[in-house]
Amino acid sequence: MSTAFESIKQGLQEAIAHAQGNERGVRIHRPRAVDVKAVRAKVGMTQEQFAARFGFSTATLRHWERGDRTPRGPALVLLNVIERNPQAVIDALT
Repeated sequence: MSTAFESIKQGLQEAIAHAQGNERGVRIHRPRAVDVKAVRAKVGMTQEQFAARFGFSTATLRHWERGDRTPRGPALVLLNVIERNPQAVIDALT
């Protein structure tokens, strides 16, 4: 069989094993929670500026800052990167 087929087959087998709870050989990244208001203050932007610059809705940002909701998935990853190196994200988005 082709190497492409073998690669796809292996990936599918790993995905099935992971879905069944077998995390052996799988590295799971769980970004840590961030204080969204503190991150925004660190970069010195208003809610509107921060939301527009990084692609969040202002309403969502307000919910995060009030604690009504918590960022998850890609948004949480992005916020972690912004917290560590906001200029890198700004440069990547311009």
